[in-house]
Amino acid sequence: MLYLVGLGLGDAKDVTVRGLEVIRSCSRVYLEAYTSILSVGKEALEEFYGRELILADRETVEQEANEILRDSKESDVAFLVVGDPFGATTHTDLVLRATKAGIQYRVIHNASILNAVGCCGLQLYNFGETVSIVFWTDSWKPESFYDKIRRNRLSGMHTLCLLDIKVKEQSIENLMKGRKIFEPPRYMTVNQAAEQLMEIVQNRRKLGEELAISENTICAGLARVGACDQKIASGTLQQLCMVDLGGPLHSLVISGCMHPLELDMLRQFAVDTSNFDQINVEDSSTYLSV
Repeated sequence: MLYLVGLGLGDAKDVTVRGLEVIRSCSRVYLEAYTSILSVGKEALEEFYGRELILADRETVEQEANEILRDSKESDVAFLVVGDPFGATTHTDLVLRATKAGIQYRVIHNASILNAVGCCGLQLYNFGETVSIVFWTDSWKPESFYDKIRRNRLSGMHTLCLLDIKVKEQSIENLMKGRKIFEPPRYMTVNQAAEQLMEIVQNRRKLGEELAISENTICAGLARVGACDQKIASGTLQQLCMVDLGGPLHSLVISGCMHPLELDMLRQFAVDTSNFDQINVEDSSTYLSV
């Protein structure tokens, strides 16, 4: 049996009771180590679970899945995922591989950023398509995520933006030369995401487009959701370029049409409450007229 076990968002103790029972009973336990991170490391998890964990990076999961599935017809194997097992498409692929090989599987769900984002005060059923914001380089600055945010905004929907994680990445030079030398891990911050969006807004304005978001769009920055040092800050996109939310992981939320209760909740986290409501009214009238 292959078990896909969600670990939740905070620390080792966020695993469910059922999940912990499975972890302690399986012959091998893999820890997926590239789509997200917990606030504690592998050693803390091993101590709490009472089990040795095998780190599974992107290469292992995507290219060596057969090793993870090995012997799982005869014995139980656990694959641990921060958040919920189906928070990333890679894990769906693992399930399909198991099914094709005639291996049974079970999923033990847990909290993920996709539902915990409600902590900022915006209600889950008012969210549109989730988008991913990637790190730009000097020669690669994709803007496709803006178009998805635009569609959500024009429908009055909020947008959850998942921010890029670079773990065990190679430089182009090392990749071309076949050298197994990896860059230090990088985690995009709310500031970096907001700055990239600001640049896109400026680019689209120069092209004469009618904008669905602007420097004054109300947003929320979230950091380490589910951990004891969770932080939330709300304000304009421009203001969030300057907010320090500390260490990873970060997420960014772009607001759509807000119910008064949503606005009241979001105001609790405002970096500046002096004209919070007025900014929201002016920004809403702009995109709703597009």
